[in-house]
Amino acid sequence: MFSRRSLLPLALAAFTLALHAEPLPRLKVSENHRFLVTEKGTPFFYLADTAWELFHRATREDAEEYLRDRAAKGFTAIQAVALPEFGCFDTPNRYGHLPLIGGDVTQPDEAYFEHVDWVVKRAGELGLYIALVPTWGDKVNKKWGAGPEVFTPENTRIFGEWLGRRYKDAPVIWVNGGDRPIENERHRAVFRALAEGLRAGDGGAHLITFHPSGGSSSSAYVHDEAWLDFNMMQSGHGGRNNASYRMIARDYARTPARPTLDGEPNYEDHPVRGSKLADDWFGEWDVRKEVYWSVFAGGCGVTYGCHPIWQFWDGKTAKLADPRHSWREDLALPGAAQVGFLRRLIESRPQLTRIPDQTFIVSPNPDGPAHAQATRGADGSYAFIYLPTGQPVKIALAKLSGKKLRAAWWDPRRGEIAPGSTEMENSGAETEFKPPTAGDANDWVLILDDAEKYPAAPAPKP
Repeated sequence: MFSRRSLLPLALAAFTLALHAEPLPRLKVSENHRFLVTEKGTPFFYLADTAWELFHRATREDAEEYLRDRAAKGFTAIQAVALPEFGCFDTPNRYGHLPLIGGDVTQPDEAYFEHVDWVVKRAGELGLYIALVPTWGDKVNKKWGAGPEVFTPENTRIFGEWLGRRYKDAPVIWVNGGDRPIENERHRAVFRALAEGLRAGDGGAHLITFHPSGGSSSSAYVHDEAWLDFNMMQSGHGGRNNASYRMIARDYARTPARPTLDGEPNYEDHPVRGSKLADDWFGEWDVRKEVYWSVFAGGCGVTYGCHPIWQFWDGKTAKLADPRHSWREDLALPGAAQVGFLRRLIESRPQLTRIPDQTFIVSPNPDGPAHAQATRGADGSYAFIYLPTGQPVKIALAKLSGKKLRAAWWDPRRGEIAPGSTEMENSGAETEFKPPTAGDANDWVLILDDAEKYPAAPAPKP
């Protein structure tokens, strides 16, 4: 196992931290409706961190430290909320300002949003998009949480259009929803009005998705809405080994086709809500399983989260939930670096023709912590198979192109190829592969390449 700080040098080595003199490019959906790309068609891997309270509970100095760290680790987006779940109407931000004047959603407070402006601009300079949630969902559907329900279709449209105009030229991705379900037509009308207001305000400049409550996907509520660009699911924090791959597969099979991703899987250093143990917390292996499962199942990206960080608990002020460390202590948790390694692996091969393919795996493959998940190039030139416990796996080689294949083992803990890549004839037979180590937290990715097309194994770390 790795210490809390041990992976930081690897993470910093993996990505170049540079200020962006030019604005970040606008994003759009790829032509095959499976991925996100820039306006010039360059693949964009959505790798977000969860920083819900970034605008509300962090100072500019805090934000600078946090954003630089996440940019260095390879994140491409930060999920944050304008009208927060906790203290929206009675707890000012670090500079003494509430989001709304008198709690009126048609009267945003200029001083509060000047701080939001600064954070959004600084994120863009560091190469990070802000996946901006206009309001937490309890202000629309107080199924749980503080509330109150203050949005109507009429005032929501006004707020959405104001927000859209303000950030028309900013590096943002709109995230409607906010962890609450749509349970009636009023909820649907409010969320639709918010999306339409954003579109009217920014002229359609930014993508829009929907963040649902735990165990569900936006596709269950808004898949056919004209304003939705890509789906987002939340596999959640109720237990380990959530079958995020099944949720992604359901979205992937829907029509019309839309990109999809897991926007809230197991958070690192978060209590396991469904556990019967008094002291049971998600760790780095829990994080790796969920992100590899969902991306290999067809996700166009994924989100990481850490319990103290989303709430920016400093170890002294009031807790919003139940963190056990301060946010600064957890900045360098291993999982945050390891999700960056996943991005590098995905980017080492053509992204826009990548497909999920479980028929590669011919050995028994039940649900649970040892579930194997496969993805490959549509032309058969490469395949990645994730093995969470380092279990042997039998693969149908006939699905791969090339007369010669190379087999290599990718270590998702360290972001590197293990020694000893092997070249073999492509017999087309069912062939068993055995990872270098096995057991809990000994996960590996089997990389199979057409050796002629890819003369070297991926080298994601410069």
